[in-house]
Amino acid sequence: MVEKRVALIPYITAGDPDLPTTAEALKVLDCCGSDIIELGLPYSDPLADGPVIQAAATCSLARGTNFDAVISMLREVLPQLSCPVSLFSYYNPILKGGIGKFMTIIKDAGVQGLVVPDVPLEETGILRMESSKNNIELVSSVGVTGTRTNVSARV
Repeated sequence: MVEKRVALIPYITAGDPDLPTTAEALKVLDCCGSDIIELGLPYSDPLADGPVIQAAATCSLARGTNFDAVISMLREVLPQLSCPVSLFSYYNPILKGGIGKFMTIIKDAGVQGLVVPDVPLEETGILRMESSKNNIELVSSVGVTGTRTNVSARV
């Protein structure tokens, strides 16, 4: 049965202002009743982000935050949370180390979802396959030109 209700899904950028604060923020958001927490991986060219998230990513990267450090923090914190965490990442960092390896790493850290805003729905085939293999929910975006027919054919 489909549950009809509003979900609380806050977003924070990993490493802003630092990773220990991010870890504490995840715990607070969990205790405040979040249904899912979206955690942004800082990226140097955040095309789909507004000025606030761009500034947070710039701050995080300036402090040396990187993927390995975020994963290390998540391995410590996620077992303490009751709500799932979904990562928000651009495609280049995923491609850099390999899609399959990326999915395995985030799964092993306890991540349950992934948002990749710069990959059009039509090009998500490999991401969907790898996320499915690793039991990661891939959250896709559909543009205003998406129709029920072309979206249904790809999901």
